[in-house]
Amino acid sequence: MARKVNPLTATAVKNAKATGKQYNLADGGGLMLRVSNTGSKRWLLNYAKPYTKKRTNLGLGGYPEVSLADARERAAEAKRLLANGIDPVENKAEELLAKCQSKLSTLEAIGEEWLKVKRTQVSEQQADKIWRRLELHVLPALGKRPITELTRQEVIKVLRPIEAAGTLETVKRLCQALNQLMTYAANAGYVGANNLTGINKAFETPKPRNMPSLTPERLPELMAKLHGGSLATQTRLMIELQLHTMTRPNEVAEARWEEVDLEGALWVIPAERMKMKRAHKIPLSDQALNAFNDMQAISGHREYVFPKRGDPLGHASTQTANQALKRIGFHGELVSHGLRSLASTTLNEQGFEPDIIESALAHMDGNEVRAAYNRAEYLQRRRLMMDWWGKHIERAKRGEFELTNQAALRVVT
Repeated sequence: MARKVNPLTATAVKNAKATGKQYNLADGGGLMLRVSNTGSKRWLLNYAKPYTKKRTNLGLGGYPEVSLADARERAAEAKRLLANGIDPVENKAEELLAKCQSKLSTLEAIGEEWLKVKRTQVSEQQADKIWRRLELHVLPALGKRPITELTRQEVIKVLRPIEAAGTLETVKRLCQALNQLMTYAANAGYVGANNLTGINKAFETPKPRNMPSLTPERLPELMAKLHGGSLATQTRLMIELQLHTMTRPNEVAEARWEEVDLEGALWVIPAERMKMKRAHKIPLSDQALNAFNDMQAISGHREYVFPKRGDPLGHASTQTANQALKRIGFHGELVSHGLRSLASTTLNEQGFEPDIIESALAHMDGNEVRAAYNRAEYLQRRRLMMDWWGKHIERAKRGEFELTNQAALRVVT
């Protein structure tokens, strides 16, 4: 028969004195007050562990910081866990670990994890640009904040000065990056949910801004200035190749000779260098081949088609073309990325199929099944279109300009 235990009283707990030897005062149900040989007091709950039934003690705190009533309440909570098969000692350790991890899981630390994933989805240059933007505008103020404690109000407060400065596009990009980061954190188990969803609604929407470009009729003017100015041969050929191939500035600046098949008239840019992380095949017109051949005489023994000035082992800057276009008189009217727009506008006006043009621009096809089925056919039809485009640029270089739709329609049909 179990021995009956009389519950403790607040007075008995208070008056418990040191005897020179450790002893326990039982309150019943496994709860007891342990008095040390020096007189210090602490609460313990003796219980049987789930499954193993091995008996152990759970510390509930010291007296007088934890009163008798508090100790009974804590013991009752531990027993509720036991009733559900949860060991309160293990649960306490897990909660402590989670709390420590929460303090270590800062916005900056989880952001670095997310960045590793992001690098597999976009180009290295794009990933670096996203992270630099966060480093400049967000991380100085919020980088050390535990991600579990981050609120939309404090994020919005940090972004308000950027909005006030009128750089709304930067605010938009930061909202996008932070939302992606928090979605990663939720999926990785750092937070229960992305609590930054919709923060972009707190700011003005930036007005769409197209890259400065030229109308198709000004192509002869562009070619005349390219060849009539004092541009270095490498810089002029870089701009011409970007125009002929409809590529992005970084795709040309970072081009490697190993990617170019001059005999097969094909340039294959690997997936890791593409914005959409998908390899891009570019059929080369005779004019584009001529530009590559001219560069081969200059850099054919190097890794990069366009070596960096002063460091031939590196590649040219992605801003080289932009600076050159400014110098020859197109400041505010044309940037190198706008060459893609010039090509797209011309080809669309000439009646080429939009799908073929979008494929040449390396935009993602909305219908992946169709894209896969037509890959070989698209490449051949793109080759015909690029040949027309190359000849059109060549005529513009001679000062000739004619858009009648007839040449394009023959290619399309």
